[in-house]
Amino acid sequence: MDLRVMAMLLFLCALVITTTEGGIPKCCVKASMDIPTYLLRKVERAEMQRNNGACEINALVLHVQGKTFCAHPKVKRKLKRVQRRKGGNRRGSSALWSEGTS
Repeated sequence: MDLRVMAMLLFLCALVITTTEGGIPKCCVKASMDIPTYLLRKVERAEMQRNNGACEINALVLHVQGKTFCAHPKVKRKLKRVQRRKGGNRRGSSALWSEGTS
């Protein structure tokens, strides 16, 4: 086979693999109720994972310093309270929340 054809096939295979991996959601399989307050203070972003799509359970996905933690949805109330105290904002930080994965 021609070298150009081989290079093109290799490129297309790499593209397909990369695109396929991007479409697979990363879901929480277990959610914890015991998230320490010190960790809740450090949350940079939070999103709700819903069980109506590819994921099997509802969970609160917390992003802290490049790591992801899966919390029970009821932890959202505690997180809002902690973040409100931390920032002094009466309504809580709306910048913290983003729409979740499926």
